[in-house]
Amino acid sequence: MSDAIKHECGIAMIRLRKSPQYYIDKYGTAAYASNRMYVLMQKQINRGQDGAGVANVKIDTQPGTRYISRYRSVEPSAVNFIFDKINKKYKKAKKIGGHDALSDGEWLKENIAFTGEVWLGHLRYGTHGENSIETCHPFLKQNNWRSRNLVMAGNFNMTNVEELFGKLVQLGQHPKEKTDTVTVMEKIGHFLDEENQRIFDKYKHQYSNEQITHVIENELDVARILRRSCRDFDGGYAMAGLIGNGSSFVVRDPSGIRPAYYYADDEVIVVASEKPAIKSAFDIDFNAIKEIQPGHALVINKDGSYAESEVMPAREKKSCSFERIYFSRGTDPDIYQERKSLGKALIPQILKAIDFDLKNTVFSYIPNTAETAFLGMIEGLEDYLVAKRKEVFLEGKPHMGDLEELLNFRPRVEKLVSKDVKLRTFITNDDERDVMVSSVYDTTYEVIKPGVDTLVVIDDSIVRGTTLEKSILTTLDKLSPKRIIIVSSAPQIRFPDCYGIDMSRMKEFIAFRAALALLKERKLENILDETYEACIANPLGPENFVKRIYESFDDQEVSDKIAEIVTTPEIKAEVKVIYQTVENLHKCTPNHIGDWYFTGDYPTTGGTRVVNRAFVNFMEGKTVRAY
Repeated sequence: MSDAIKHECGIAMIRLRKSPQYYIDKYGTAAYASNRMYVLMQKQINRGQDGAGVANVKIDTQPGTRYISRYRSVEPSAVNFIFDKINKKYKKAKKIGGHDALSDGEWLKENIAFTGEVWLGHLRYGTHGENSIETCHPFLKQNNWRSRNLVMAGNFNMTNVEELFGKLVQLGQHPKEKTDTVTVMEKIGHFLDEENQRIFDKYKHQYSNEQITHVIENELDVARILRRSCRDFDGGYAMAGLIGNGSSFVVRDPSGIRPAYYYADDEVIVVASEKPAIKSAFDIDFNAIKEIQPGHALVINKDGSYAESEVMPAREKKSCSFERIYFSRGTDPDIYQERKSLGKALIPQILKAIDFDLKNTVFSYIPNTAETAFLGMIEGLEDYLVAKRKEVFLEGKPHMGDLEELLNFRPRVEKLVSKDVKLRTFITNDDERDVMVSSVYDTTYEVIKPGVDTLVVIDDSIVRGTTLEKSILTTLDKLSPKRIIIVSSAPQIRFPDCYGIDMSRMKEFIAFRAALALLKERKLENILDETYEACIANPLGPENFVKRIYESFDDQEVSDKIAEIVTTPEIKAEVKVIYQTVENLHKCTPNHIGDWYFTGDYPTTGGTRVVNRAFVNFMEGKTVRAY
């Protein structure tokens, strides 16, 4: 994506279902789980490069033995940094336990950290606030009772943190922070404490306190804890937790906004945000990997048994379509085909924009994540040419030009844009900064017929338009084409996201800026005031009043205005912008129809509140997040 945006984080979990010795005997290493957790996290590094964390829980350790270990890092290569430290534990084992120490599973578990059965990893994208080790997951809520300890990490944003914070205060708590992660952990932690107390009260007249501790650990009803904890949550989330007794869980929001997948056999249970990570780490068939259903929790008990339980009533599934367009790795076979379909679906719009003049059109993409959509676009052009040849050769329809040329013609494909250098931030002068930004991308010369060729360049999405305006168009215009057509495989981003993606301020969206310009041109600025008044009068919704900003224009009018905005006076070529349609998006990603950033149709009431608040912030000149 030429306009890089930060987005949802990544989670990884492993539960070993056999004794530590089993994996040493079968796989010849004490680092079986550690190695696979490393692969799970590295294969999801696209989901978070601001920090990482890993936690490990040992089951049934003796009192006085440390059973929860955790490392977090904000180093540039945080995952490598963490696992280098974990690997040093195994080297230490050999040093203090002798040559055979790494072959003794029970000794390792008793003496060396990160040798437990339950693992939780997290990759962080900091969508707001500071980027410090304190903001890295997993978070830890500690207690001297093993079954009251809670380790949590997640891929989520809550839209109602203020409300949740207030409920904690009403419960008598004094939370130390007003962040969604801390608030969520404290709420789940509260009901974990209550569940412990419920079981304690049930057996307090039958067993000693020491005996009850073991009863509690075996009888914890994790699904019940989550049903009580999550009923007030409003947001998109896939939250993972480890309890000190060895139980664990992953819970998914009722609309299935954030992704979560799992695989289980008699040796392991593994969870990740993306299927390819599980495939790579455990070398299993894609068909064996299951999706955690919306509103459900995958609960893994202390004894290793597991079940997927409903903890909240599922709503209409609105899985994030941006996962399919851009965020998730394209090595997932379904995502790969969907991205190709998105490129192919744009062919009618592209052909119309180039006046069907394929002979004088060159096709390319903006590296590198748009490559799959580009392949689909070229495949669609090939299909179009095959259909044309059939019309001429089989149906006898008239044609222009030579038959041999028609038979042999292929779309002209070139790599025109490549990322060359990074902008050096010490340049502070605005004019010089713009010059440097324009140099971030380089181009391939002498492949374009000056003044004749049209360039069609596809990108995943055009969010802010900044890189397009200040760099890409300038770079392409140096080739002296007749026309430049920028194609987005995603629809116009018109509304903020509040479920994990860092898109919360209205004015940053090029589509919104285009709508403002059109309102001004047509003397419809009164719509802005009317929308503002509606948002102020109805702060809780339920209507998305910001939709009114776009109602006076069709999609093409907004796209044409975007083309005007990003075309600086120095650009000599004619510039057009083509966006994917929402209808085609749904056809290409039928199981992931979450489209609120395109349509304004939010899956939760909190989302509608956020968009109205974001517009109020814009009108009042505030640059803060709307949630």
